[in-house]
Order: sequence, then structure tokens, then C-alpha cells
Amino acid sequence: MNLNYQKHFPVMLPEILQALAPEDGKVYVDATFGNGGYSEAILKTANCKVIALDRDPNVLARTQELKNLYGDRFEFRAGQFGNFADLISETIDGAVFDIGVSSMQLDEADRGFSFAKDAPLDMRMSQKGETAADLINSLSEAELADIIYNYGEERKSRQIAKRIVEFRKNKPISTTKELAEIIYGVIHKTPNTIDPATRTFQALRIAVNDELGELQKGLRGAAERLGANGKLVVVDFHSLEDRIVKTFFKENSNKNRHVSKYGKGTAIDDDAIFVTCSKAIKPSDEEIKINPRSRSAKMRFAVKKDKTQKEQN
Repeated sequence: MNLNYQKHFPVMLPEILQALAPEDGKVYVDATFGNGGYSEAILKTANCKVIALDRDPNVLARTQELKNLYGDRFEFRAGQFGNFADLISETIDGAVFDIGVSSMQLDEADRGFSFAKDAPLDMRMSQKGETAADLINSLSEAELADIIYNYGEERKSRQIAKRIVEFRKNKPISTTKELAEIIYGVIHKTPNTIDPATRTFQALRIAVNDELGELQKGLRGAAERLGANGKLVVVDFHSLEDRIVKTFFKENSNKNRHVSKYGKGTAIDDDAIFVTCSKAIKPSDEEIKINPRSRSAKMRFAVKKDKTQKEQN
């Protein structure tokens, strides 16, 4: 498949479409609409319907573009994908999740997601609730250290938390540049290595948006709404997310159910959700060269079990 990259090219699009295999007349959910790359590609691939979800109000203009192009085949429902089962009441044939901050959000300096651009320390995907600045200026040193360590996997979390608390004694921390400079005081920048602020900014973003909790709820909701042989496809970008996805698929698939000591070695899989689950799939070398943001991406997919087949057999 020829990769046609744009500024906000959706990560692993060829692999997503291959796993989802959109068909005419079926219904799919794009649980993380963003700039609409997955939604539009699915609509172009088959004469199907796409229901898109997003909690970011800034996507509304883009959703209207797709509505104008595809009419009733496209529908947008505002909300976070953690509420998947509430937002989607119908049975669906597939769902796609692209976990984490979108390129569009990173590129909008005033959203405060990136340390590369000085901006208010916000990081709220929904633009509601507590900001990153609220957390930084109100949490205790121990609470900050735990967030930075658990969500950012930052080994120097305690030193960074200590510097944050020392800094805010004189003035509140209000911008991305202020926070980044505090971090650089603990971990010095060196050429050709990951920016020292990366892990702490990731941790705060996850905490502000409850991303891991939302992911767990979203996966359960999507699994509930999938019909027989429906596909659940997830792209994630770091180990914390990937561990949740991998565990969810593994614990709910046929081949990983426990074996009864009374049943002559047969697996008890009546409560299994998925009949197959893929291993992690990485982006192609071509994509990584053209779109460096994709380098840490992993895609996994699962196919929902058709329990009626067993009943008929």
C-alpha cells in the first residue's frame, strides 16, 4: 500500500486497515478521532458507517468536514472513550483506538503538551478539569514523585519532585518552559538522546487525563459492543499502555483460559471474549523514516468470539 503522509498522518494506517478489514454495510467506531485519519480511511475503504468519538472540542471543525463528505455514513459523538459502552449502544463490527496524545494536540503550542514550545502548563485533552499546573503546584513531593515514577518510568523522579517543590515556594510553576528547566537542572540534556523532560511530561499528561484508567474502561466497553467476529484494534506508544492492552487480550482469549482438572485437560473457555489475539506489530521502516513519531508505536488486534457457532455445533 502506498503511504501518502500528511502533517497529521495516522500511525500504522495500512496495518490498521488490514487488521480491521472494513466491509460494506458494517459499522465501525473510531474511538480516538483526532484529525480523522482513521475515520476517513475506513470510509474510503468500504461503503460502511463510522461512528467517531473524541473528548477534545477542537476536533469539531474536522468532524463537520467528514459529515459534509460522507453524510449519514459518518457520525460524531462527543465524549471520552472510557465511556465507550455508554456512548455506543449498538452492536458494532470493529473499533480502533490510537492511544495517547495526538499529533494535532502536540502541534498546538497553547495546549501545553510539549516541552518543545513554551506555553501554559495545561495538558487537558477535554479542556475541562484540573490542569498539569494545578497538579504540579498542589500535590505533595511524595505524590509528585509517585506520578513521575509510575507513569513516566523516570528513575530520578524523587529528585525532580524535590526540585519542583523547592521552585514553587517562590512562585507557582505555570509554563512548560519553567517545568522543563527544572527537570534539566536534575538531568542534563545530551546530544542524540531522549530529552530529559520527556518522561515527566508524559507522566503528568497521563495523570491529568487518567489515560490508563480510560484505556482499561474503553477496552472493556468496546469488547461488550463488538458483535461476533468483530475486530478490536489498538495502537499504543509506551510500555504502560501496551501492558494493559496485552494483558486484556491475553486474559480474555481462548488459548489463555485455565484448564479444568476435572475435564480431561480441556480448556474452560466459555467466558472467553476473543477467539484470536495478535502479537505486537511494529510500523514499517518506511513509515518510521517518514514519520519519526511512529517509531515507538505498537499495534495489537483481537477478534471477538462467535458463541453461536459453538451452540450450533
